[in-house]
Amino acid sequence: MTRQRYKIVGLGEILWDLLPNGKQLGGAPANFAYISTLLGNEGIVASRIGSDALGGETVRQLTQLGVTTAFIQSDTVHPTGTVLVEVDHARQPKFEIAEGVAWDFLEWTPDWRKLAAQADAICFGSLAQRAATGRSTIRQFLGAARKEAVRIFDVNLRQAFFSKEVLAESMQLADIVKLNHEELPRVMELFGLKHRDEIGSADSLVEVHHLKLICVTRGCRGSLLISKRALNEHPGYRIRVADAIGAGDAFTAGLVHEYLRGSSLPEMNETANRAGAWVASQVGAMPAPGEAGIGNALSQIT
Repeated sequence: MTRQRYKIVGLGEILWDLLPNGKQLGGAPANFAYISTLLGNEGIVASRIGSDALGGETVRQLTQLGVTTAFIQSDTVHPTGTVLVEVDHARQPKFEIAEGVAWDFLEWTPDWRKLAAQADAICFGSLAQRAATGRSTIRQFLGAARKEAVRIFDVNLRQAFFSKEVLAESMQLADIVKLNHEELPRVMELFGLKHRDEIGSADSLVEVHHLKLICVTRGCRGSLLISKRALNEHPGYRIRVADAIGAGDAFTAGLVHEYLRGSSLPEMNETANRAGAWVASQVGAMPAPGEAGIGNALSQIT
């Protein structure tokens, strides 16, 4: 979509979603890196897989999709991550995430230190911080990044794999925070803050954690973006949902793509909502855009 190409890192989990109709590659950082690549950036996955069949298939598939895999570590002890996924009547996914898998043991290496220093944007979440090793490595990665690199915290409240401390510390490290309308009141409650409405709560988080931008996604109702000086709401797009897996990650990729280019809040919201709606209209978190490319695919969302 653009000639300007940024180095954008999805840092954290990579896994296979085990759906009723088969398995699909996923994990928020990997989904984010894939859509970032489609948008014209260098999307990089920094994660860890097992030395098993699923690990090998992970690298092969990402390579075919054009995503940089040089920073995916191989673990000889722990297996590649998996998630048992059930999709409800509203086509919304429910997850049962395997524990003690490779991405719980992210390792801080010289290669990762070099990558951190080169990154223009780093997206990380709460799920990959459920284990002490992964949490420590993510903090080291963020600490080694350039001051001007954009740090995006994607709140991901899965099962019981989060805590007040992890959420608060992650927001303090972030420039941008993204969460959905169901997560926002839960986060406010954990922080001991009163949740009156989305705008008021988002404003509070911006002030308390000194954020440059906060995003609240609202599913089919679009999204809310709030910075220190401005606010923008997008109504979203009415589409036929195939499944919602990866739609939020695509939204984040679209948002970061525009943010890096100095776009306005309405421009960020527009691209992000189109990207999220497009993925939701397709099966799986990493759909192919077709021969005409991602620009044409997004333009078809109305």
